[in-house]
Amino acid sequence: MIETPSLVDQYCHGVLRTELGLGTFEAQLIPSAGPPAAGTTFFDTQTGFAVRRWCPPLLGLEPHCPPARYLARRRELGVVESGRRLLSGSGIGTFLVDTGEPGDITEPKELARAGNAEAHELVRLELLAEQVADTSGTVGAFLANLSGAVHHAAAGAVAFTCGAGAGYSAALAPEPPGPGEVRGAAGRWLAGRVKGGSVRDPVLLRHLLWSAVASGLPLQLHTGAGWPGPQARPEPGGPVRLTEFVRATEGLGTRLVLLGGHPYHRQSARLAAGFPHVYADLGMALAHTGARAAGVLAELLELAPFGKLLFSSGGRGLPELHAVGALVFREALDRVLGGWVGDGAWSWRDAERVAAMLAADNARRVYRLDEGG
Repeated sequence: MIETPSLVDQYCHGVLRTELGLGTFEAQLIPSAGPPAAGTTFFDTQTGFAVRRWCPPLLGLEPHCPPARYLARRRELGVVESGRRLLSGSGIGTFLVDTGEPGDITEPKELARAGNAEAHELVRLELLAEQVADTSGTVGAFLANLSGAVHHAAAGAVAFTCGAGAGYSAALAPEPPGPGEVRGAAGRWLAGRVKGGSVRDPVLLRHLLWSAVASGLPLQLHTGAGWPGPQARPEPGGPVRLTEFVRATEGLGTRLVLLGGHPYHRQSARLAAGFPHVYADLGMALAHTGARAAGVLAELLELAPFGKLLFSSGGRGLPELHAVGALVFREALDRVLGGWVGDGAWSWRDAERVAAMLAADNARRVYRLDEGG
């Protein structure tokens, strides 16, 4: 087995605090706009099969047990105890948590306690703007307060995260908008929004992105896969759409981390290879491919320098997704790197060094975790 250190989950959400029935549990397994095909469930996916492979043993059951039996055991233990077992059994020692997810889900400190781990906050830029808008009466006050909020958030978080890359190409122009553009966009958005409404105006999103770049914190960009947010509308083309924004931010001191991207994960790897400030997330490209995760990992390792790839679970809502993300990642590492060692292409020492980089060391460097943020 390839040895890895305690994992740094560089992108995840909290977990639901409420008990779930069969239907509500299945709805959390994969992103979908509708119900499963007739006669099937969302357990009939790579993610569902991975949950049945990896999670039952953490709750005292045999692997691959039927969904109904698994969920009965989950209810028997209760949401708190089952969550504790799943999170602590994942091998994740540090969670970086996007706190912009709606619903009754755990905050970073709660997630850390449940998993016997550390946790740090990722600030969702869109949510920050919405919170400021709810307490600002005028356009001028909104923009001034937003600037202050970004500055304040940068002092306490390890990174900013934004869904603009997942569905708003117009927000990725290679220069910040002018003051007049921003003021006009803010006025239109504030006049038309309902309290709690999401930011979708491309000029405002662009302003948020460039404000984050100016802060110097790492900036995570969703690239079109997974759960970037309830209002996201992923566009075709994948991470390559970010190229001009990536080029424009080179040399400014901000590290960009490209989240998601599967099935365009090779584009993320190419951007990470081509630009010194760009990193690629392994995350849901592995978690959602299940038994095929080793093949996807090998493709990423073909293209990106090993110091540019970062593990994440992408877990959201279900602690099973955090656990599966971590356990599938470890198995894929063992299959790929162990296979190369067995073929004589790599040494054990190199394999374990690279495994440690992907599992934790790269994230600790990018987010400066050993410096306190």
